[in-house]
Amino acid sequence: MQFPVVVGVDGSMGSLRALDWAAQEAARSRLPLRVVHASLWERYEGMRPTFDTERPAEQILAEHLVASAQERAHRLHAEVSVVADIQPEDPVNALVHESQEAALVVVGSRGRGRIAGMLLGSVGLALAGRSRCPVVVVPATVPDVQPKPGRVVVGIGDAPGPSAAARFAFDRAASRHGELVAVRAWRCPVHETADHPLLADSPASAHRQRAEEHLENVLAVLERTGAEAAVQRSVVQGPVHQILIEAAVGAELLVVGAHRAGGPRGLLIGPVNHAVLHYAPCPVAVVPDTR
Repeated sequence: MQFPVVVGVDGSMGSLRALDWAAQEAARSRLPLRVVHASLWERYEGMRPTFDTERPAEQILAEHLVASAQERAHRLHAEVSVVADIQPEDPVNALVHESQEAALVVVGSRGRGRIAGMLLGSVGLALAGRSRCPVVVVPATVPDVQPKPGRVVVGIGDAPGPSAAARFAFDRAASRHGELVAVRAWRCPVHETADHPLLADSPASAHRQRAEEHLENVLAVLERTGAEAAVQRSVVQGPVHQILIEAAVGAELLVVGAHRAGGPRGLLIGPVNHAVLHYAPCPVAVVPDTR
């Protein structure tokens, strides 16, 4: 069974950019596309007398919205199988439910919320923290720098082997016949000095060497998977969020991971993911460490 690429639409310009991105990703991955609009009109107005021939304006708007989105996706990629659905739910709950049987869920960074100036809408942030599959948040505006075709950036964390985010990023770079930029950030703790027994040379050079070795070990495993993508290594000193945002300039996609928390709390998004979701100049994929 092929899980689809799911995209949430609400008629905003941000959701149209998300729709276009999702349709292209579905075409590239040879997956079906599922267009979802979450509207509460049915919950409150769906039970109407059978003799009442007038449809509520909310229903007409919702039907027109998903039909237009479906037609737009067909126009962009005629080879993709596209279905559309209206869910009588709030957007976050509807898309979290969809994520249980989706390859990935795509949303725009800003929707039709009342605070239009927000850099990241509440739906994108909440979904990134609760989804059961990778979530891609597409910026509402066109980037200042034209992305290099096929470039995918991923942050490499402390896990001894490739994380789910690293594997996802490598697969996406390979499917684009592009380039994976693997970024390993490092910092030298202030309390460490050259007198430390493990730091015979300078503290900075020792930490950099460890970061380089760790990155090589992770990439060695990835490159044995059989997928083909050019790999660029980037080992940089500094704050992780700042390094990833700078690396994402000119990229088609930035990939970060999220750890599963215990209980109903969902995923631990963390300050790094918050920062890249708000400020990255390209689409950001948040990949949970377990499905």
